[in-house]
Amino acid sequence: MRFHTSIHRHTFDTPLGGMLLATTERGVAGLWFEGQKHLPDFQNWPIQARAKWMQQAQQEVTEYFAGERQTFDVPLDLEGGTAFQQSVWRTLLGIAWGTSLSYGQVSQRLHRPLAVRAVANAVGRNPVSLIVPCHRVLGADQSLTGYAGGLDRKRDLLMREGVLR
Repeated sequence: MRFHTSIHRHTFDTPLGGMLLATTERGVAGLWFEGQKHLPDFQNWPIQARAKWMQQAQQEVTEYFAGERQTFDVPLDLEGGTAFQQSVWRTLLGIAWGTSLSYGQVSQRLHRPLAVRAVANAVGRNPVSLIVPCHRVLGADQSLTGYAGGLDRKRDLLMREGVLR
């Protein structure tokens, strides 16, 4: 991942633990749970709770966890990924709240049916957890498979959305 030089960071608490939020002038570039896989080296990013898009993003995440929001309106800056990764992440944005897709179905939507493994890798590298709903991607048999934020968090998110009971 390569992040824009205008990036700022802020951390805040959620019911599933602390989250690191990163924004640029263009939008949200990152949202990670504390301790999740593929967490970037953010130590040199300036802390700025009032940077552009920061407050809106935090408010929308807070509303999601309160059960008051099902979609996110804050703009995204996904330009840190490759063209393929960006196409996968944009496809994930089309998975509606309360639904799920398999990795194979995501591949089909991309018109790349043989790229299931590459899709899974891109899903796992999603830098904007929750807002880009990678947690809504399941195994072909509807099993909970890898989630960079941890399977317990994935299960919780899917239960909140009514995908799992």
